[in-house]
Amino acid sequence: MEITELTVKEIVEKIKKKEIGVKETVLAYLKNIEDKDNNIKAFLSINNEEALIKAEELDKENEKNGQIFGIPVAIKDNINVYGTETTAGSKILKGYISPYDATVVKKIKEQNGITIGKTNCDEFAMGSSTENSAFFNTKNPVNTDYVPGGSSGGSAASVAANEAAAAFGSDTGGSIREPAGFCGIVGLKPTYGRVSRYGLIAFGSSLDVIGPLAKNVEDAAILTNVIAGFDHKDETTANLPVENYTDFLKRGIKGKKLGVIKEINDFKIQDEVSITLKEAINKLEIQGCEIEEVSIPHLKYALPTYYLVAPSEASSNLSRFDGVRYGLQGCGDNLRDFYEDTRTKGFGREVKRRILIGTFALSEGYFDEYYLKASKVRRLIAMDFEKAFEKVDALILPTTATTAFKFNEKKNPLEMYMSDIFTIPMNLAGIPAISIPFGKDNKGLPIGIQIVGKWFEEGEIFQISYALEQSKES
Repeated sequence: MEITELTVKEIVEKIKKKEIGVKETVLAYLKNIEDKDNNIKAFLSINNEEALIKAEELDKENEKNGQIFGIPVAIKDNINVYGTETTAGSKILKGYISPYDATVVKKIKEQNGITIGKTNCDEFAMGSSTENSAFFNTKNPVNTDYVPGGSSGGSAASVAANEAAAAFGSDTGGSIREPAGFCGIVGLKPTYGRVSRYGLIAFGSSLDVIGPLAKNVEDAAILTNVIAGFDHKDETTANLPVENYTDFLKRGIKGKKLGVIKEINDFKIQDEVSITLKEAINKLEIQGCEIEEVSIPHLKYALPTYYLVAPSEASSNLSRFDGVRYGLQGCGDNLRDFYEDTRTKGFGREVKRRILIGTFALSEGYFDEYYLKASKVRRLIAMDFEKAFEKVDALILPTTATTAFKFNEKKNPLEMYMSDIFTIPMNLAGIPAISIPFGKDNKGLPIGIQIVGKWFEEGEIFQISYALEQSKES
């Protein structure tokens, strides 16, 4: 088996046994990028020289310490990596070189992981297909006629194409789980506050979460071990102990109570996705899971709620991009014209749309009617989940209502927004959720199944999703 086909755990074990070298591993992935990425276009930049220097240093170390020792990982381009260009997929940040490492990147380096490159994404993480990148489209490695999902499409594609052993992305409304589902890999959105957001370019500050994309559940658990935990630089992180998530994987699921949300039937779901969900439920039931129907009454309001809350936060967060301190600089005879020219040239169509929506929702005379009302509904959605979790340990539902779609297929913004209907509620509530591949449709496109857990119970969803993953082999 080629090095690039191995899991994170397998690579680390082989490096520690000196069966393969770190430089050999990095070179294998760089070769795959050279061979494939002209077509896939997962990466915006590659850290060839830095990655090889670090690999040579690690090969010289006698003690091979670190959970991801020698592992080449890809980083979504809205996460700061010291000394590299960080654009968040936007022209307005073209040429910006990060002067610091995000906390998650610092933790990756402390565990002797190697950042191999920055991946393409929808501009400022606003999108569900990576078609909103200011630079180019990323293709789905399963079938390059189809989108890889978004906004972490480049990160998902890099793992699916074996161009990186693992990757990290951000999830504001499904931006890790949707591309994981479309590309046939595993993607975790941790609980809000479980992973530091320091160094992540903000979209929606009360929604954004950084998480891993990996080849299997075990790798995702290892990567979560690396990045989870309290950070004094991010006051929204929870000062709670971090469990070893790999300890949960083989505990079995007999007696676990799994909830099926009855309201998902109110939405149009692709036939193969519905069939696959039933198969997944059956597999878990065979292993001893108890299945119970639960209700999330306000699920139907999740999408409009999100598209008031997220754009409102975006309109505030993106006001810092004015051309004065960094990035693209426009022209103008006065400050107002300078700002306007910078943002007209620098921001893409979707970003401008969301800024305008958010600014309107926050404006005088409309704040109470829109943003405040959305915030109240958001709380009702969280309470729905609280009530459901009184009955069950976790929930199961599709990651997306359909499999991946073709480029330019969803030209209407509302059609595109509907792609995230089953992922957005978890961000509004702040709960953890994981997407794992389980079956394919009749076109050979992957189908993702989502396991959703209680606040800070990532271990439990790793336990259930691992059991589901293993059931595919039986």
